[in-house]
Amino acid sequence: MIDMLRYEKELLSSGAQYIAGIDEAGRGPLAGPVVVAGVVMPLNDIIDGVNDSKKLSAKKRDFLFEIITSKALEIKVAVIDNETIDKLNILNATKQGMTQCVEGFELANVVLIDAVKLQAKLPTVSIIHGDALSYSIAAASIVAKVTRDRMMFDFDRQFPQYGFAKHKGYGTREHIELLQKYGPCPIHRKSFIGHFVKL
Repeated sequence: MIDMLRYEKELLSSGAQYIAGIDEAGRGPLAGPVVVAGVVMPLNDIIDGVNDSKKLSAKKRDFLFEIITSKALEIKVAVIDNETIDKLNILNATKQGMTQCVEGFELANVVLIDAVKLQAKLPTVSIIHGDALSYSIAAASIVAKVTRDRMMFDFDRQFPQYGFAKHKGYGTREHIELLQKYGPCPIHRKSFIGHFVKL
């Protein structure tokens, strides 16, 4: 059994008071933004079931999202659109979102980040597979994923021919076929879709 609070306990014992977790959703899709979430959770009131958002059903994520957002001491969300992703590349766009979250924190004095190494105004600890190893990062991963999925449902209403509600912009066979049929829409990432369509 993984102790999801191991990193938090180490930081608390070394004097940290408020520990933030940061994670993103949407690095891989062909369309839509990358969404970064940062949360400071109370560590004396653990929410049962919080884990890497990819391991949870959509229903479970929605359920936990409501509890996390009601209990969190601090939440920051950054949305980096597809045009910025095309301009900066996906890693730098993700780092921009993470930096925005860190700079927005008022309580946090140390930040746990899933995988990405970040130079920021607060001390940061990068943890590979952090969304499966840290409670704070896992909570952030759920906020990021649910926020992004809800945005993709909205985009589905704007651009119904692409099926965004179903695949959330990821490069499924169905999405690629629809992209080839209709051509790109304003939320497609030009730097991601050149293999599939002429730009």
